[in-house]
Amino acid sequence: MAPVPPGIRLLGSFSRDQWYKALTFTLTFLLYTSFHLSRKPISIVKSELHKNCSSVSELVPSASSSRNQEAFPASLDTGRDCSWKPFDKSNYKQLLGAMDYSFLCAYAVGMYLSGIIGERVPIRVYLTVGMLSSGLFTCMFGLGYIYNVHNISFYIFVQLVNGLVQTTGWPSVVTCISNWFGKGRRGLIMGLWNSHTSVGNILGSLIAGYWVSSNWGLSFIVPGLIIAAMGIICFLFLIEHPNDLRNMYVQNRSPDGTVPSRHWTGANGQTQVYLQYDNKKQSGDLELLLPKDSERVTIQPVVVVKSQSELSAISFMGALQIPGVVEFSLCLLFAKLVSYTFLFWLPLYITKAAHLDAKKAGNLSTLFDVGGIVGGVLAGLVSDKLGKRATTCAVMLLLAAPTLYGFSMISQFGLGPTIGMLLVCGGLVNGPYALITTAVSADLGTHKSLKGAALGPLLAGLLSAGGWNQVFYMLMAADFLALLLLSRLVMKETTSSKTHPISTIQLKEH
Repeated sequence: MAPVPPGIRLLGSFSRDQWYKALTFTLTFLLYTSFHLSRKPISIVKSELHKNCSSVSELVPSASSSRNQEAFPASLDTGRDCSWKPFDKSNYKQLLGAMDYSFLCAYAVGMYLSGIIGERVPIRVYLTVGMLSSGLFTCMFGLGYIYNVHNISFYIFVQLVNGLVQTTGWPSVVTCISNWFGKGRRGLIMGLWNSHTSVGNILGSLIAGYWVSSNWGLSFIVPGLIIAAMGIICFLFLIEHPNDLRNMYVQNRSPDGTVPSRHWTGANGQTQVYLQYDNKKQSGDLELLLPKDSERVTIQPVVVVKSQSELSAISFMGALQIPGVVEFSLCLLFAKLVSYTFLFWLPLYITKAAHLDAKKAGNLSTLFDVGGIVGGVLAGLVSDKLGKRATTCAVMLLLAAPTLYGFSMISQFGLGPTIGMLLVCGGLVNGPYALITTAVSADLGTHKSLKGAALGPLLAGLLSAGGWNQVFYMLMAADFLALLLLSRLVMKETTSSKTHPISTIQLKEH
């Protein structure tokens, strides 16, 4: 008999439960990657909507050539006609900022509503509908190029609705990943998992940049089709909670689909649910998820908390009463302001500062997200090691402010320094943002403050008209405010004599 290949032995060393964890981790990672992949094209296409037409103006012939005058009419305004109307005017930055603002305002309002709705409907269905709708409206923006639409109201409407439907993503995927992974190494796991944001931005930049100069409509249509396809995959494969699998295996084992059970009420009103089995050997699928050779098997970790009424979804006011939620949420407001300003405006800034075309600027901007991946993982790893989430965020915010100023100065001195500063800025800006939106959010239960994401890109559009330095001053001010808001939690962590162990989560009835 031939020996079993080492690769197969390695695969067989993992339990079925571990394989399902890996599936959930990978699937939710790819699902939210597709969300950011579909958000990124607008930042790449901005420099194409309003182009630097100096190269075109050089082709305009002198008045002495009547033949060329016929090919290039005298009425041609090369500074505008090569841009996409209505972004060919001098107020193009305000129009681009208005599109960002409409998307992110709808996203901020929708995120609050999405958290409420998502707790009351099946996550898999809710996420699928959101992804299909997002794919539709992302494609609609690209169709504006195909059908030669020049009405600003059309683009604002598409961005507005797309902002609403995109809010289905975050509450859904973070709930799934929290259901499957405990708190012990949550910072590291969430740091790795949250790199989907940067991976999505990178892929979105590369895909949009491929078509931006030839047919920018495809820069939206292709990502729209990708997120719609991922929505179908989500419907087919996403498992919301480990208990869904356990219930499936139990029902498959019982002929009539029911299993006799006993209940007993323990301390603090907790009701433990026991399933009774006969002495027959359990099936191969079931024994990987439930203990062997037991007549009474406790379903773990299902702990149903019973009170005078059934446990309901947490309210907004209830979330605010959780210790640390207010400080972290306000800090997140300013952290998102900085992060989303880079998300929506960095390629255009590189185009203007480094005098690159849209494709090259988009490719170069991906280095910011590469740094963001490293920063998010390091933030999670350090916070797990020290047990101090706020202190980890505060240190990175403290370093980010002077780095932002350095980036605004060094980016004018060539490609090499710009690459280095993009990597460093990405790590320091996205590190705290990633930690708060994943590990801290899962620890505290929820976060509601997202309006900073809408404010940053709008201010960038308004301030950049007076020079890009004003935008960077705004970003540094936001960074310092985020740091200030964490000061109380940092003092509390630094004065603590020991690291507090993270308690086991009590799961509501699923």
